Amino acid sequence: QVQLVESGGGLVQAGGSLRLSCAASGRLSSGALMAWFRQGTGEEREFVATMRGSGGSIYYADRVKGRFTISRDNAKSKVYLQMNSLKPEDTAVYYCAVSSFYSGVYSVRSLAAYESWGQGTQVTVSS
Repeated sequence: QVQLVESGGGLVQAGGSLRLSCAASGRLSSGALMAWFRQGTGEEREFVATMRGSGGSIYYADRVKGRFTISRDNAKSKVYLQMNSLKPEDTAVYYCAVSSFYSGVYSVRSLAAYESWGQGTQVTVSS
């Protein structure tokens, strides 16, 4: 499994922005999926965004589309999540996830598609 370390979380007012980063140990293939999920208190972990390769397919959850942007640097094995126009309902622990060899058995939006997970970084949006 790949080791993942997230950073960039914090406290921000509604309408503000944050940029999350996730660094993966070792080099990832260009076909690997790198994703962000989040989990609010008392809620299930949910899909936020995923990206395959550099300039490859990108998918967003409807509730973040137009506000969040996922990007990655394959040379550095890093993935980023730029979060703009943040809302209190975006408050959650954000997790980075990797699927090193995506088989297509599970949806890219499914937790089951990813075998490596970071420890998470807290994002709190105040109203």
